[in-house]
Amino acid sequence: MAEGRGRPLPRRWVVSAVTMSLAGVATAAFGATHGRSGDGAGPSRSSSPAQPIPTTPAVDRIGQARTRIEAYLERYGGRVAVAALDRQGTAAVTVGGRRFETASIVKVNILAALLLRQRPPGKALGGDTRRLAEAMIVSSDNDAAVALWQRIDGSRGLTAANRALGLRETKPNSHWGVTTTTAADQLRLLTALTSPTGPLTPQDRAFVMDLMQKVIPEQRWGVTAAREPGNRSVYVKNGWDTVDVDGGRWLVNSIGRIVEARHDWLIAVLSDHHVSQKEGIRVVEKVATYVVKEMRAATAGESPSQG
Repeated sequence: MAEGRGRPLPRRWVVSAVTMSLAGVATAAFGATHGRSGDGAGPSRSSSPAQPIPTTPAVDRIGQARTRIEAYLERYGGRVAVAALDRQGTAAVTVGGRRFETASIVKVNILAALLLRQRPPGKALGGDTRRLAEAMIVSSDNDAAVALWQRIDGSRGLTAANRALGLRETKPNSHWGVTTTTAADQLRLLTALTSPTGPLTPQDRAFVMDLMQKVIPEQRWGVTAAREPGNRSVYVKNGWDTVDVDGGRWLVNSIGRIVEARHDWLIAVLSDHHVSQKEGIRVVEKVATYVVKEMRAATAGESPSQG
């Protein structure tokens, strides 16, 4: 059954491995005696000029990983886009700038907009609103999404919130599920939802992550496939639906976070033109797993930053 479009209810490591090779470096031997004009003082004729220190080129491992990821995604003909970032380092990659309909991943955006409207900032949601927020994220309830969409003043409210959240490429639609976005913008959203310098209070960030960690088992697919075995520190929200203008083919999107011992990944995979939801999920999970595997390898040996 198609899941809520809201139609009427429808990125070096430059492992900067710069290796300094000091062998064969000549020592400068310059005369240092100065006298009156014409006394022959000056640099010794046997002196040799200092030679430059040979170095090996810097290895841009993230750039190499990006090239492989781009090649991997080419097989999907532009119908898949991915963005990933390690909050514990400098690794980030975005491949694909196409806009996709959001389907239910926009519900995370709606929740962020709702929280930004609270006065004073960080004020806990009222009981009824909190229950709607939980249903909207944990079980992707469409009726709850409709109610909260109205409470944020729909497209106008989402547009205002997205300015505060730093989103640049998301275009709200009056039918929330057909809002369009890019993988890069979904990464910006995830960054705003996890960063201490973002617009949300610590309490609000914790609330959003808590709900994304509690998503019901049957909806915990997607970017979570990239987690290491046994890792339970995963947060996800997925969206899926058929697209009328694509002959009823499926769009399947997944956004989320995977926290590991040495990494804190934020990941967004957007896709469409699938013959079935099952096929779309398979593609999204393969892409997420491949991208995170490449990024882990590219940053192997990096000392994670603190914070």
